[in-house]
Amino acid sequence: MPEPTADPAALELGVDRTSPVPLYYQLAQQLEAAIAQGRLAPGSLLGNEIELAARLGLSRPTVRQAIQSLVDKGLMVRRRGVGTQVVHSRVRRPLELSSLYDDLEAAGGHPTTRVLRNTVEPAGADIADALGIEAGTDVHLVERLRYAHDEPLALLRNHVPLGIVDLDTARLETTGLYRMMRGAGITLHSARQTVGARLATAEEAAGLAETEGAAVLTMERTTFDDTGRAVEFGSHVYRASRYFFEFQLLVR
Repeated sequence: MPEPTADPAALELGVDRTSPVPLYYQLAQQLEAAIAQGRLAPGSLLGNEIELAARLGLSRPTVRQAIQSLVDKGLMVRRRGVGTQVVHSRVRRPLELSSLYDDLEAAGGHPTTRVLRNTVEPAGADIADALGIEAGTDVHLVERLRYAHDEPLALLRNHVPLGIVDLDTARLETTGLYRMMRGAGITLHSARQTVGARLATAEEAAGLAETEGAAVLTMERTTFDDTGRAVEFGSHVYRASRYFFEFQLLVR
């Protein structure tokens, strides 16, 4: 079945020739926004460069430069005999207390989840320390593979004290953990979080559709409710090619 070809008219692309912003950059920004908003879905073909240039009244080198900038960002790929194709949109996530599921849903990422493990096990020393409980205390362990646009994005591993929330597997595959907690009357208040990077193990690479040794982002987070109680400890791995954190820095 052929991939859908984007209609530039439907995307409402256009350029402002009176603007000091280069024409190629204006076009690139509009195409990137269309990808981020889902108007250019993964797998879509952009169409013929010559036709696109003619429709917008631009030179072919200008259109080619705009497309190449998105290829360089990993948002598009040129395929011989096929044309320019949208690969994916990288997930831009603000560094704040929010769930990946909610962030993806808000950004039109169509999140889906596959639960890999949902069990109870004794907490090891590191988990117990993070949750403020005695080592060996039973905790829930949930491991999930989170998808965006039907593409694997993150391996999520969460430890939750018993009695916090009913971690039903079917619900975990249709919604986010934080949403389930809020539904159980838990007020999420703050978190302690560490972000890092390393190379993917063979198992992680297989789950994330990456090659072994590919770069991955990591995040460890302990979340607290409004009483100061630790309600979950998460240890997550994200595809660096599809995901990044966004920081806002203030000058003092």
